[in-house]
Amino acid sequence: MSGSSRMLVVACLMVALAYAGSRAIAGGFAGLGEEAAGFAEVVPGRAMTFPEDFGAHPEFRIEWWYVTANLANASGARYGVQWTLFRQALSPGPERAGWANQQVWMGHAAVTSAGSHRFAETLARGGVGQAGVTARPFKAWIDDWTFASVEGADGLSATTLSATAKDFSYALTLTSKRAPVLQGESGTSVKSERGQASYYYSQPFFEVAGTLEVDGRSVAVTGQAWMDREWSSQPLASDQKGWDWFSLHLPGDEKLMLFRLRSDTGGAFRSGNWIGADGSVAALASDDIVLTPGGVTEVAGRRLSLAWTVEVKSRGLKVMTVPLHAQSWMGTAFPYWEGPIRFSGSHAGVGYLEMTGY
Repeated sequence: MSGSSRMLVVACLMVALAYAGSRAIAGGFAGLGEEAAGFAEVVPGRAMTFPEDFGAHPEFRIEWWYVTANLANASGARYGVQWTLFRQALSPGPERAGWANQQVWMGHAAVTSAGSHRFAETLARGGVGQAGVTARPFKAWIDDWTFASVEGADGLSATTLSATAKDFSYALTLTSKRAPVLQGESGTSVKSERGQASYYYSQPFFEVAGTLEVDGRSVAVTGQAWMDREWSSQPLASDQKGWDWFSLHLPGDEKLMLFRLRSDTGGAFRSGNWIGADGSVAALASDDIVLTPGGVTEVAGRRLSLAWTVEVKSRGLKVMTVPLHAQSWMGTAFPYWEGPIRFSGSHAGVGYLEMTGY
């Protein structure tokens, strides 16, 4: 693609995103609470099928492939990495070919250290090979950013993850001997009392090794990663303006996913799953989860709570979280805070926190 053609594509995509952003005022963060007539609906009890569900679901309005990694170098300096691919359909119906395709793709990448947070965003449109996802073999890409199975690997058992921006890049290998785990109730994650929901599974057991490049300096790193996959057509209720989401790597290889969805008209909707080291999943009742924000910090002109107390009463868990870098603001088309955290208290470990709609 020529430079002028790419600039035209980006301009058209920014217009589409600006239009979506104007609708988002009445439809929660990124318009995810807007009604989605004509798109497929989430039906509880649908069975996940792999490797097919590694791929795209264009009959739904929105989906994402989301990877976060907590890493360290040989001397113990900590880093975080994010890689995300979003797909949004601008209109329902069968996918159209070529430039008539109605899919918009957006990629986010970031590298965070104790001293800096660097991020990049790239945009693409469907139908012309610039971005997409295949299930057999698995490959998700936007431009030269890729998340893909290693040749000959079984599904997500061995993958590579890479992204390149003007001031950072990374090339990582992710491996896991465990199958993905189903979030919510058997893969259906309810998001409101009115029944809004997504299909949601995770691979929280990735082991990671690879290299970061920051300002021309190469850093060998190892650690652990967490992949989230969700798709829906209206995952939020119209009054839900954003969420606070935690993924925690606990001692003994247990994992914990928690979120609360904030409403303009009532209390927050809370949900979560406790994931055993063997991959077993136990849904947590809303009143079992306590998420208490604290430690207000000025970030990008906003006052955000970055130090949280996280409790799961039935499991005896009560921890306090601290960000690796407080200014981990993703100043993208739909801005949000996302960064690596550590926690201590009844349990100790690392994880990621995402906060949207602030």
